[in-house]
Amino acid sequence: MPAMSDSLRDGKAERAVDAKTLDRYECRACGYVYEPEKGDPQNGVLPGIPFDELPATWHCPVCGAKSVAFQNLGPKDNPSGFKENLNYGLGVNRLTPGQKNILIFGALALGVLFFISLYGLQ
Repeated sequence: MPAMSDSLRDGKAERAVDAKTLDRYECRACGYVYEPEKGDPQNGVLPGIPFDELPATWHCPVCGAKSVAFQNLGPKDNPSGFKENLNYGLGVNRLTPGQKNILIFGALALGVLFFISLYGLQ
């Protein structure tokens, strides 16, 4: 077990769990999103390669823009919005976009069911 703690002390293990390597990047020209988990197999980029380690010759596979045209979106399933506002809104601001969709459309479906159930009153 000491070998594991030694590996945690050097920078390699910390880099492996660094959230920055999981960040997705979006092309500002066309909207293509580079995800490190998927890579870009069409252009020879294997899955697991962070955006910062892409070859200098890599371009957007959709529009051909250079890597400087990409902006950082953060990790996948990251809460949307500004970080300083995440503590407001009764915890709703910490939900991911998918969770917010379920909450909104679930509430709408319940409202429709409630409205339809009023026809059963006689």
